Amino acid sequence: MVFMGDRATLLETGRFVQRHARNAADEIIEAARAVDAILDTATPTDADTENETETEARHRRAAENGDVPAMSALGALLLRRGDLDGAEPYLRGATSEGDRAAANNLGVLLHQRGYAEEAAGWWRVAAVAGSAPAAHALGRHHRERGDEPAAEYWLRQAAEQGHALGAYALADLLEHRSDVGAERWLRAAAEQGHREAAYRLALALERRDTETTRGPHDTGTRLRVPAAAVAPGATAPGPALPATVESAGGPTEAEQWFRQAAARGHRRAALHLGALLEHRGELKEAGRWYLSSAKEGEARAACALGFLLRDAGDEESAAVWWLRAAQDGDGNAANALGALHAARGEQQTAERWYRAAMDAGDVNGAYNLGLLCAAQDRIPQAEQWYRRAAYAGHREAANALAVLLLQAGDANGAEPWFSKAAEAGSVDAAFNLGILHAGRDDDRTALVWYERAAAAGHTEAALQVGIAALRDGDERTAERHLRCAAGGGSAEAAFRLASVLDARRPEPGPAVLGAPQDEKSECEEWYERAAEQGHRRAQVRVGMLAAGRGDLAEAARWYREAAEAGSRNGAFNLGLLLAREGSEREAALWWTRAARAGHGRAALRLALLAARRGELTEGRHWCARAVELGPAEVAERAARLSEALHQELTA
Repeated sequence: MVFMGDRATLLETGRFVQRHARNAADEIIEAARAVDAILDTATPTDADTENETETEARHRRAAENGDVPAMSALGALLLRRGDLDGAEPYLRGATSEGDRAAANNLGVLLHQRGYAEEAAGWWRVAAVAGSAPAAHALGRHHRERGDEPAAEYWLRQAAEQGHALGAYALADLLEHRSDVGAERWLRAAAEQGHREAAYRLALALERRDTETTRGPHDTGTRLRVPAAAVAPGATAPGPALPATVESAGGPTEAEQWFRQAAARGHRRAALHLGALLEHRGELKEAGRWYLSSAKEGEARAACALGFLLRDAGDEESAAVWWLRAAQDGDGNAANALGALHAARGEQQTAERWYRAAMDAGDVNGAYNLGLLCAAQDRIPQAEQWYRRAAYAGHREAANALAVLLLQAGDANGAEPWFSKAAEAGSVDAAFNLGILHAGRDDDRTALVWYERAAAAGHTEAALQVGIAALRDGDERTAERHLRCAAGGGSAEAAFRLASVLDARRPEPGPAVLGAPQDEKSECEEWYERAAEQGHRRAQVRVGMLAAGRGDLAEAARWYREAAEAGSRNGAFNLGLLLAREGSEREAALWWTRAARAGHGRAALRLALLAARRGELTEGRHWCARAVELGPAEVAERAARLSEALHQELTA
């Protein structure tokens, strides 16, 4: 579906521009007292044309008879129509008789002809006579010429008379000077229906609410402006969410003004309102406002609407809106299209859209091109695009570039890019710097970077900080970081946390026949979480705890899972359970696997089995293996058994 290049659309755009120019003049054309009705700028109907013709004829007859209000009204009517030559004599005639509306409108006419100073003179005459539109026009005239004191004086005159445009222009001037009085006049203009004033008032209120909640030095999250890099083959992320403060009783005043501005057709207000509603989970209404804004030409709204549709499962419709936004120059939409095509395996199309994003000024486009090339093992090209994005300040591109250099053996070249990315806020880069320094045996510097990454929520960094704290004997710090890492999904952290908690448990008392089983402790729950993620040592430990409770079936399940994954302890313990149940042959199979993997006790068990069977040579073989593997007490027992078997063989 194509949204550009349509002849009908271009013609409509032309009509809109013409109407907009007429509306701009209408803002400062003052209606005369004798005008029967304000003319609409839309295309008139036959009835409207007939009424206008009759009105013009009536005013013309009265004006020719010297009626001043009729002269002023006829001049205003002709001025609205764009007939400057026809309007000027009537306006001058009415102005000479002291009609203030005619003086203002004569200023408008002269301004349109390029006589700005003469126009300002007539606006001054009308403004002194009490014309709010003239005061507004005169204020704008002075501001355009850099005379802010005069501009403020006349704009304030218009605003205090209830003129919405004057109030908005005064607010704009005061806001430019960071004057706190700007909000009052924005509110005054907004209450009179000025949509831009309503939008800017909403922004000011939202900014103030955010600063009140977060503090003056915390900027928080900005208005949703989708701009996130997308890895090839992955779906594009949704836009960033707005930091809007909601009162307990419902929407904030800021949201109410966004809503009013949006309802009056303000496309950026509709975009902002859609973001607020999406943040609250009101997706249907959010989509409606995004659609309204997108139809008015707001590319960011079209992009956001695409993300909403994508999340709802309608990828095809999402692509239509992303296409529209991308064609209007939205780089994030181009990135989303690139990710969409990359996920479909359409690499060339994906690359074209990533380049379009880059051409639109979105540095994510270069980063995504790097990701695309890296996924295809086009490493030199990937490095080229990463460098381009990194030099433009893209922190994740700097980190990716450093990873490439490190993988190529250039640790010295990688370090500055890791540092640049980390200083710019890349958590992964901070963690990678920790790895880099740890590889150089610079544990102190490595820990500094691990702690920085851990503070930002990096799971593996938190694990490394926890391990370092355990090594230093700081169990409290270790537990805190291990909990963070385990909560983030690290199986190793969950196992180490469980080990810390396990060491604190009191020794279990003697088992009492018929006594109820204790509930699982917290340490066992963490062992299980690690075990469920495939952590072999945790699986063995869970099996041991289950066996201690008498739940041999559960113990066997975990031992078997660990053993099959390659755990020699799991294989040994599984063999013990099987031997206890009389399955000595299967037990021997698992002990053999454990012994071959270096488990001394398993080798000793195999030696004992062989001895009982009379397989003395086999027994001595496993004794020798047990002596070799240890530990000390196992080696001692194996040596004694080997000597006994030797005596038996030589008897």
